[in-house]
Amino acid sequence: MHVHTLFDMSGKVVLVTGGSRGLGLEMAIGCGEAGAEVAITARRETWLRAAEEEIRARGINCLALTCDVSQPDEVNATVATVLERLGRVDALVNNAGISWGAPAETMPVEKWRDVLATNATGCFLMSQAAGREMIRAGGGSIINIASVSGLMGTAPEVLDAVGYAASKGAIISLTRDLAVKWARYGVRVNAVAPGFFETRMSEGVVKKAGHTIEQMTPLGRIGGPGELKGVVLFLVSAASSYITGQVLAVDGGMTAA
Repeated sequence: MHVHTLFDMSGKVVLVTGGSRGLGLEMAIGCGEAGAEVAITARRETWLRAAEEEIRARGINCLALTCDVSQPDEVNATVATVLERLGRVDALVNNAGISWGAPAETMPVEKWRDVLATNATGCFLMSQAAGREMIRAGGGSIINIASVSGLMGTAPEVLDAVGYAASKGAIISLTRDLAVKWARYGVRVNAVAPGFFETRMSEGVVKKAGHTIEQMTPLGRIGGPGELKGVVLFLVSAASSYITGQVLAVDGGMTAA
């Protein structure tokens, strides 16, 4: 198979949660640039419509849907709408996520539950709903967006968000277990663990501890625009057809140091 064919997503449908801004929008655009139709979800209608316009302006067919991934009924309705409007779900990118910064000893349990509900439970619910369709169709690819916080501890001076770290660790374990359970159906499940990127969610951390983060990173810098979409495209495409159950750190070498 020619290398261009390996990465060609023509005729495929990719569903990206948390796709209205930041890294999620970048991933959706990357899949669309490779020929896929994309469906994006977000909780905020305003951001969602702006993202939809940006994607369509690039000549990419896009379906935008509001969805709270922590709510089973909304998740099931979202996947059903994608199937009704676009006909299939070939790949799912579980990117929706939130964080709450507080010392572990004082973090409100309600905020802990909120973070776990969106990040970990939401990842499971979307995987369950889309995975059922992929099993029925004979295959597919699920990419769970984890974090280096799920692979390593972080000094509180850099990032003090124990619920976020726990949720990303849960996503990594979920990835490995689903990969083993669903391999027999042709469904591949992998995770991407980004390091520190300049996004709306991380801007406070980068502003406060950017110099320290750069010192922790062998490449000596924060992640930049475009440095994740190629990774996600690789994992959703035929180029990674023999890869499942893996966690790919995109972190400038941070977890290797």
